Amino acid sequence: MDTILSHLKIQVNEKIYVKDPESSVLGKKIIQESIVLIDEIGFEDFTFKKLGERIGSNESSIYRYFESKHKLLLYLCSWYWGWMEYRLVFSTSNMSDPMEKLKKAITIVTEKIVDDSTTLHINESILNRIIIIQFTKTLLTKEVDEENKEGFFLVYKRVINRIIDIIHEVNPEYLFAKSLASSVVEGSLHQHFLKDHLTTITNCNESNSPTDFYLDLVQKTISK
Repeated sequence: MDTILSHLKIQVNEKIYVKDPESSVLGKKIIQESIVLIDEIGFEDFTFKKLGERIGSNESSIYRYFESKHKLLLYLCSWYWGWMEYRLVFSTSNMSDPMEKLKKAITIVTEKIVDDSTTLHINESILNRIIIIQFTKTLLTKEVDEENKEGFFLVYKRVINRIIDIIHEVNPEYLFAKSLASSVVEGSLHQHFLKDHLTTITNCNESNSPTDFYLDLVQKTISK
């Protein structure tokens, strides 16, 4: 799969950026260093001025790629879910047993992420930490309905819909496949956050991962 992914370009909605950051060395550097800087100082304190100082470029050069830091965060999230979708598709495409396919899909979207060496300018492990903390900030805005109409969350919804389809394969009569799939995908981010920061209100820890929890939950929930 790594060989295949190394030749794939993750597609991000063109309306999110002004200029495709994948089209230039500077653009890739903006993506690479923004991930590291957001992880270091948090999205609230992150600014294009600080990023410009980090990469040795004018603040105005970053605006040639993104009109705001919100759009940059949308780009990072869209890229992440696109990468996640590729992993999901390639890891389950040849599996014939529906339950084994579902278990694999759940593992992929809930497991701790390690860096993918095939994407040199993006550290997926660090990006995953950003997604855990920041992803809901792209959704919980007054502009969410308009941005949804523009297709900004399409790839995120595709990931969930693929899991919905697999749930239907396992149990076509289960009535809440959409709610269950979306709860797994977004809930796993929350459980990873609790595991790292609010340990007294989760059973997830070094011995019991969010993946363990959701595998147990889903299998018991949809069993015929």
